[in-house]
Amino acid sequence: MIKKLIRRILGKAEEAADPTQPVVLGPQEHGINPALVSNNAIRVTQSLQEAGFKAFLVGGAVRDLLLGVKPKDFDIATNATPEEVKRLFRRAFIIGRRFQIVHVMFGQDLLEVTTFRGAAVEAAPKDEHGRVLRDNTFGEQHEDALRRDFTINAMYYDPATQMVLDYHGGMADIRSRTLRMIGVPEERYREDPVRMLRVVRFAAKLGFEIDPSAQAPIPVMAPLINNVPAARVFDEMLKLLMSGQAMACLERLRSEGLHHGLLPLLDVVMEQPLGERFVRLALDNTDLRIRQGKPVSPGFLFASLLWHQVLEKWRAYQAAGEPSIPALHQAADDVLNGQTEKLALQRRIATDMRDIWAMQPRFERRTGKSPYKLLEHPRLRAGYDFLLLRCESGELDAELGTWWTAFMEADGPGREELLARKPRVEGEAAAAPKKRARRRRPKSETVAGDSAE
Repeated sequence: MIKKLIRRILGKAEEAADPTQPVVLGPQEHGINPALVSNNAIRVTQSLQEAGFKAFLVGGAVRDLLLGVKPKDFDIATNATPEEVKRLFRRAFIIGRRFQIVHVMFGQDLLEVTTFRGAAVEAAPKDEHGRVLRDNTFGEQHEDALRRDFTINAMYYDPATQMVLDYHGGMADIRSRTLRMIGVPEERYREDPVRMLRVVRFAAKLGFEIDPSAQAPIPVMAPLINNVPAARVFDEMLKLLMSGQAMACLERLRSEGLHHGLLPLLDVVMEQPLGERFVRLALDNTDLRIRQGKPVSPGFLFASLLWHQVLEKWRAYQAAGEPSIPALHQAADDVLNGQTEKLALQRRIATDMRDIWAMQPRFERRTGKSPYKLLEHPRLRAGYDFLLLRCESGELDAELGTWWTAFMEADGPGREELLARKPRVEGEAAAAPKKRARRRRPKSETVAGDSAE
């Protein structure tokens, strides 16, 4: 019995030393709960296997399963070509220029199927900085494992046999909670600089430590992010901000020097008490909604991150003599134009951001028909939530948020009664909040927010 156990351990050590032979982990060793696997993911792997192909769950889905977390997305790796995969499923679409993949749809459920990638080809098209532009070389499973970025993302799970194939010691790194790069980190970052953003996201989201060899090159190689297409950077930033650990991700971005060019004025905002509090409240709110399984609007998220840049420019235009509403629109244009080049903000998201910002002065008009007209705005809820953040952060008097909460919940007579009350503050709070605060407050009173300012 003991000799058998020793041979088993030594056999695994020999397998681990050979990158073409994975360590094979059974259910008792990996502890994956099969109930956490999507039925549609099982259908795809089963269909591919019945057609004579290999098929495994791979990447983040396997990592999350090993951590006991139900994955949001299931990616599948196979030795079938994209065309062969497409022929097996009624709703399957080949996408991708840099590397072709297949999207298989079941209703609204999307599964990503990739063909095993082959060894890196020196002749693959690259830019002047070494970033791979296109690489559709297919290969064996062990080559595919070698091409993946982190050891914890290079494991394969077969739902049929419940076996995990581990080529690069990913299971050990999960147990030690370490993010380790496969291959030479400098070379992997140069191939795809987005990996630097991914390592930050995974470290913050999973609470893992970055292996020193993977962390050391980041400050030096961070400028390579500027060579990545803006659309890819935006996608990665959105994943980062909607990871459920958004504030931790941003703080890690700053500590690694990766935020320059993405949100370049974030340092300025975070050094201002009101700005920092506003951003933290917005991101904490986002993280809470994600943990509760509630939807999150990217437009609201980016509107929050960029608000204090808009606010600063809005005040500057007003100080130069521009009327309040045109000044706000000019400020929004300036900020969005500056960010669109770097983050490729989609038009729909930018429109949502403008609507949220443009509504803010309208919340301060609490007479006549203005509040009723604002109730009809299709983005009212987002604008109202944004107003509450401004009040909670101390930018505006909390009374304004309380009034709107009551107005939205009241019936007809209740709303008329609220309109009949004379607001404590009239005008535009954003233009000069400190001056109105002095008029509002009797000399004998103290305000809790004073110490924060």
